[in-house]
Amino acid sequence: MLTGPEKSTFLRVISKQLDPTRGSVNLGPGERLSVLSQDHFAFDEYTVMDTVLMGHTTLWEVMSEKNALYEKPDFSDADGIRVSELEEKFAEMDGWNAESDAANLLSGLGIKEDLHYMYMKDLSGKQKVRVLLARALFGQPDNLLLDEPTNDLDLETVSWLENYLSNFEHTVLVVSHDRHFLDSVCTHTVDIDFGKLQLFAGNYSFWYESSQLALRQQQNQNKKAEEKKKELEEFIRRFSANVAKSKQTTSRKKMLEKLNIEEIKPSSRRYPGILFTPNREPGNQILEVKGLSKSIDGQVLFKDLNFFVEKDDKIVFISHDPRAMTALFQIINGEEKADAGTYQWGQTITTSYLPLDNSKYFNTDINLLDWLCQFSPDTNEVFLKGFLGRMLFSGEELMKKGKRTFRR
Repeated sequence: MLTGPEKSTFLRVISKQLDPTRGSVNLGPGERLSVLSQDHFAFDEYTVMDTVLMGHTTLWEVMSEKNALYEKPDFSDADGIRVSELEEKFAEMDGWNAESDAANLLSGLGIKEDLHYMYMKDLSGKQKVRVLLARALFGQPDNLLLDEPTNDLDLETVSWLENYLSNFEHTVLVVSHDRHFLDSVCTHTVDIDFGKLQLFAGNYSFWYESSQLALRQQQNQNKKAEEKKKELEEFIRRFSANVAKSKQTTSRKKMLEKLNIEEIKPSSRRYPGILFTPNREPGNQILEVKGLSKSIDGQVLFKDLNFFVEKDDKIVFISHDPRAMTALFQIINGEEKADAGTYQWGQTITTSYLPLDNSKYFNTDINLLDWLCQFSPDTNEVFLKGFLGRMLFSGEELMKKGKRTFRR
């Protein structure tokens, strides 16, 4: 796992998409590197199956050359010798099982069999993401680089990926904003901070909690060095005892037990202060939904939906079709109409909505401070600057204009 704002750049250097300012990147002899592609249009003219098979470059080259030779109308003795060599390489790389292995990966990632031989250009963006992930995983690469692999995956598929990576025998470098995913799959953390890279044992939670502990100790100047050392050692022991994840458990626990407490340093990072403070104390009745139904182009997204939300309830909505979630939230926020049914917010309730597609909010060329004024009942500049400061915007950033500022 990598932490720090430079993590995606670091992956691009490792994958040789960027040249390092200093130093070099070298793999072990004969090792293969596989990278999760971020270009969703690069393989539009290939089938889904071929896109995945192409993830193992050497195997794909052998297959392509072998098939081209077999298709030659003037197949020569030299061609026969070359085909024999290629067939041997093909067998060594388990090529005869390549398509079935690729199909299993695709199915595990939610791409059904009827899509396996369609062209990539005919798939949706979310389906392409899954195919590109299968392409990266295909062929058991020696080194696997995954930048935000859980983007656009549903809960079931994320769970499948967690299990797959937890039992993956080779090296995985992963960048993700999903802390639960990181805790499930990572045995080590590379912390990019203070302009340096630091590697230590443990998953995201261990890194975060230990760095926060070190920060508190640093701020407590009166605490004796021996007391700080004991506190850190106790923290490591407690965390080691709680480690539990398949075959990673033993090795991770051993690494944590060997960890030098001097390796634990406070983080320089700041975190946004996201506070939800209601305008007034809500009543017991929050939301009542009765018989709600919605279809798009004749396809039923949900039908006869009924639920009741009371004060202090915490509810997660899960669906295999993200359109159903979007439609439901748009309906109860008054942006769309239901085919049938009703909904009623409690009398004390005011609502706010963050849509999946929020681009309409950013079609503007005003500065950030003025932009926020549109949505705030308090337009006092001191209040607005304080609010933006809690979200880590400050100084000249407040006066920047354009969409790029808002998509930080």
